[in-house]
Amino acid sequence: MFSMSRREPLTHAHDSSSGLLRRTAALIIVAGPAVLTISAENTANSADSERRPNIVVILADDLGYADLSVAGNTEVATPHIDSIARNGVRCTNAYVTCPVCSPSRAGLLTGRYQQRFGHEFNPALVKNNGQGQGLPVEERTFTDRLRAAGYATSLVGKWHQGEEAQFHPLNRGFTEFFGFLLGWHSYFPSTDPEWGPLYRGHERITRDEYLTRALGEEACQTIERSKDRPFCIYLAFNAVHTPLEVPKTSEAQFKGIQDPTRRTYLAMLKELDDAVGAVLAKLRDSGLEDHTLIFFLSDNGGPTTKFSPNGARNGPLRGSKGDTWEGGIRVPFFVEWNGRLPAGSVYAQPVISLDIAATALAAAGLPPASGLDGVNLLPYLDGQKTSAPHEFLYWRFGKQMAIRSGDWKLVRPSLGSGNYENIATEPMLFNLKDDVGEQHDLAAARPDKVQQLQTAWNEWNAQLAPPRWPATIKGKIFPVEP
Repeated sequence: MFSMSRREPLTHAHDSSSGLLRRTAALIIVAGPAVLTISAENTANSADSERRPNIVVILADDLGYADLSVAGNTEVATPHIDSIARNGVRCTNAYVTCPVCSPSRAGLLTGRYQQRFGHEFNPALVKNNGQGQGLPVEERTFTDRLRAAGYATSLVGKWHQGEEAQFHPLNRGFTEFFGFLLGWHSYFPSTDPEWGPLYRGHERITRDEYLTRALGEEACQTIERSKDRPFCIYLAFNAVHTPLEVPKTSEAQFKGIQDPTRRTYLAMLKELDDAVGAVLAKLRDSGLEDHTLIFFLSDNGGPTTKFSPNGARNGPLRGSKGDTWEGGIRVPFFVEWNGRLPAGSVYAQPVISLDIAATALAAAGLPPASGLDGVNLLPYLDGQKTSAPHEFLYWRFGKQMAIRSGDWKLVRPSLGSGNYENIATEPMLFNLKDDVGEQHDLAAARPDKVQQLQTAWNEWNAQLAPPRWPATIKGKIFPVEP
């Protein structure tokens, strides 16, 4: 049975003699349902640690931008996830590379825009489709590089990077795998073939626990097994993705919420926060809190109007999972590294999930990999560099596009609730500093800015590969060529 020690949010140790935060060697990244631990660039040589820091990347699935209590939600308390923001850096202009699951994860894992290698859409959710739909084998993950450097690398949770043998996590940079290969899974034990099996390595297994609890428990066991060597854990929860399933005792805590979909969603989010809390407590109790870099984020925005809405809310952002509106691509993004990054700080420059790979490799003391689109965020988050990490951020999702530069965003988004239909014919221009909800199109007033951003996007787009497979939902193929 899953268990966790409840605790107050993590706090930084303070040296009263020096007035400085105690130096630590770990950075924690939480990204929705996945947790990854990455060593910091200068940690390997720090006086208080002889080993490289751990890396934990926590990835949530389909989490609404407005749904954590640190974002102001009063319907549910998420103290453990919030603690990563309070004890680290909260990035308030943070993005993922795609508004749906699998391409977003491909970008995170490789540190490269996934459109460069044709991973533009979700693989078809069909068991053994045999079409070679998955993260191309010629692409290296950052866990490939960490494993080669001696890290124990573990994937706990959702893969969604291909079902065939060549795409299996154990062939893509991970020394351990506990989870499932498809894009979603039931939370309670089920024999329905729609969900596919759970695996430990290549072996099919069954578990009795509620899945979010099982994934948290497995991550804790992984920490215990790996604590004597540097490790990286990619903790990819499927919460709060559909199906909407939660223990009745958990949902009863939200009986005051009238909307049944929202009520179940909030209970699932509370289960997610508890599981994250268990992992953070295990790091602390194992003496590893100061030796771990942690990231937390979601894989895309909440599905509010399309792609199986789950009760999430993205306000004040416009749009849903599946959109290049801010609501589809802008996500909670927190980075914690005790003593290395300023606790409780806010970073407002645009960053993107691509930066996780470069930051993790730098933290581990490894040379930068060639071909990465992400950057090492550490010198930006700690104030060593004051310039923006990126001049431009780009998106292409079929016929949808977007580009951001500074406060300006040019976007050709979806205009309806269909998954791929009704795409705007002309791009719209917004100043996100003044209009984060993307309500006032300035394209007619600023044709010079439209031309500048469109030219930059066209130059980027010319570098990209065509999609390796079409966009397919329940057997229907959508005409979405860019």
